[in-house]
Amino acid sequence: MKNLNIVLVEPQIPQNTGNISRTCAVTGARLHLIKPFGFEITNKQLKRAGLDYWDKLDISYYENLNDFFKRNTGEFYYFTTKGKHVYSDVDYQDNAYLIFGREDQGLNEDLLYKNPERCVRIPMRNNLRSLNLSNSAAIAAYEVLRQWNFPDLSREGQLTKYIWQKEG
Repeated sequence: MKNLNIVLVEPQIPQNTGNISRTCAVTGARLHLIKPFGFEITNKQLKRAGLDYWDKLDISYYENLNDFFKRNTGEFYYFTTKGKHVYSDVDYQDNAYLIFGREDQGLNEDLLYKNPERCVRIPMRNNLRSLNLSNSAAIAAYEVLRQWNFPDLSREGQLTKYIWQKEG
């Protein structure tokens, strides 16, 4: 299976991190959390959003962004409202890292400026600030997985009261 990595740089809102952890658990993506956080990992709001999935996560913690870059290699994509490219136009390769900044500030502009070809944007109306972080991470993760043909993910659900009829 290909490796997908979701990276949160200094997340501030526990519910967003909890929701993103749930997305990582159900898709098999690895979660990378870069300090400082705006909450404690033991925060009940964080765990409530992803509680029954927390033990299913492949998760790594980092002291800062430099620590993250020292310990990881691969294709880095910086998700930002300031991006020059549309996220769905990128051809994501194995070991892709989807990097998201703080809810209140986004990613550092020095980092973005040094990586213009890796800055991607989810299209939205110009007069509004941005999508919610957990929504953005889910949109991005599922675009990568769609390109990879949803590896190791179930494509068919089952009813609890009925059995689906065979098509054809």
